[in-house]
This record gives sequence, C-alpha cells and structure tokens, in this order.
Amino acid sequence: MSRKDNTLKFTPVDEDGEAGTPKYLPVETVKALYCFGSLDANSALYNFLGKQGIGVHFFDYYEHYTGSFAPKEYLQAGKVHIAQAMHYTRHGPRMALARELIEGASFNMLKNLRYYDNRGKDLSFAIERIEALRAGIPEAPSIQELMGVEGNIRQAYYQGFDLILDHFRMNGRSKRPPANEVNALMSFGNMVCYAHCLDMLYHTQLNPTVSFLHEPGTRRFSLALDLAEIFKPILVDRLLFRLLNAKMIKAKDFDAKVNSCLLKESGRKIFARAWDEKLKETIQHRKLKKKVSYGHLVKLECYKLSKHILDIEPYSPFKAWW
Repeated sequence: MSRKDNTLKFTPVDEDGEAGTPKYLPVETVKALYCFGSLDANSALYNFLGKQGIGVHFFDYYEHYTGSFAPKEYLQAGKVHIAQAMHYTRHGPRMALARELIEGASFNMLKNLRYYDNRGKDLSFAIERIEALRAGIPEAPSIQELMGVEGNIRQAYYQGFDLILDHFRMNGRSKRPPANEVNALMSFGNMVCYAHCLDMLYHTQLNPTVSFLHEPGTRRFSLALDLAEIFKPILVDRLLFRLLNAKMIKAKDFDAKVNSCLLKESGRKIFARAWDEKLKETIQHRKLKKKVSYGHLVKLECYKLSKHILDIEPYSPFKAWW
C-alpha cells in the first residue's frame, strides 16, 4: 500500500510474489484500515494516514489483535484526562460507571434472546436466568464481584446460541484457541469490534488506557474493552447469527483442527465485508431524532462518557430498542 497523490494505492500480491491489479481508494472514504495479513508500506504512507486521522489496526494469523498505528492525539485535553483518572481512582464513581456498562451489555444480550424467543426459539431458560442475575448488578460491592456477575450473565447468554443457530453448535465459549466454528467467528468479530471502539476513542478526548470495568494494564487499551461489552451483542453477535444461519459463511470457510478452529481467508473476507456494511447501516436515533450509522453509535457513547466524567450529564448506556 502506498500514497498516490491524495489517494491510497493498494496492490494485492499473491503467495508467489506476483502483483495484481492496483486498486485506488479515495482517502475521504476511508475511516480506518484493518490488516489481517502482511502489509508492505513506507513512512510516507503513515505520515499521510496520520495527517488524515486514519488509524491502522493489525491482527495476526490467529486473529488476535496485535496493535495499532494511531494518528496524533489531536483532541486530547488535560481536564478530561484528570477527570477520567479521578473516576477510576475513586471507588464510588468507578463502581457507578462499571454497573452502567454491565447494565447496558446485559440488556442488549437480553434483546437478542427475546428477538429469537419471539420467533419460535424457546430461550425462556436463558432469559429468566439473565434477568435474575441482572438483579445483582446494583448490589455488587466490588469490581471483582461485578465481573463475576457479568461472567455468569454471559454464560447464560451463550447457552442460548445452540438454539438460535441452525447449522452450527457453540458448546460454550472457548478462546485462545477457539474450539469450533462459532467460537472462531465470535473471537474474530470481537477483536474487530474492539479495534473499532479503539478507533472511535482516538477521535474523542478520552484516554483509551483508563477504564472503569476492566482493569487498566500494560499493552492494552482497556477502555475499548469497556465499550465493546455494550456493542458486541448488537454489532458482532447479530452479524454472527445472520452470517451462519443464512449460510453466507459455511464450514468450508473454517480451518478446523483437533483442538482449534480458525477462519480461513475466505471467511475473513465475508465477515469483513458484512462488518463494513453493518457499520454504514443507519437507524433512526430516538434522542437525536435523526439517522445515525451503527459505527457512529460507538462515538456517541464516547461523548456520553466524556459528559459524565465532566459532570455535565449522567451516563446512561446504549440500549437497543429494535
């Protein structure tokens, strides 16, 4: 990939090193780049991408997120950083935000289950279990216990997948490595969702390393993990159900081995295309009274977090209404 005047020039190269027909990408249409294979580029390209505010996210062969090239933090503000750090260090404010994040994530999981329950899939056992567990969110006294509640909610949620899916079975959540096709597709989708949340954070005044639910740590942007909890059910899981049930991704698109399963390049391309279409799809926003894209919903969530930590407006997590 290289810069060609004010556009991006992408030249595909096969395994034998033979170059294909170049493709030109108008830079105005590019929000971010996701690299799932080898990419040859020079510093001139990254300088150009940085000036245009375009991030590049890298994933290894095993579909793990490995890092990002991020544009200069042109929106960073010391006042926001201080307020964000104070919300993390103070138990009460941090717990309040952590509870809201789990509240939003579990609500969106229930929304998915109820959608399929209303269409002939008997998911009442999972719905009732999650509703009972959600009652413990306000009472959890610590982040550790709150994460335990969240883990139990997700376990109940995943138990419903085998009824929702027509052609595949999940058999519980497994990762590093994923044990089957459903887990492989979910791991891949979750990493892409995490990268998108990180990309949206870079376009706000929030610091992506200071989080409230997940513990900040070395070599990870934990606030992106916080945001991804809310949006994985809406962006990743709904897409997973559609791609597998409609047979858009099939068994041949996975590399299944004895104790692991990974998406082949064909499966990654199908998911990436569907993901891009999903982010561009718009809905009528109830509060804003206008159409917004699914991708922009994440940035709106960042703005809501900023307003909360600056004591402008209390944070209320995104909850799907459709």
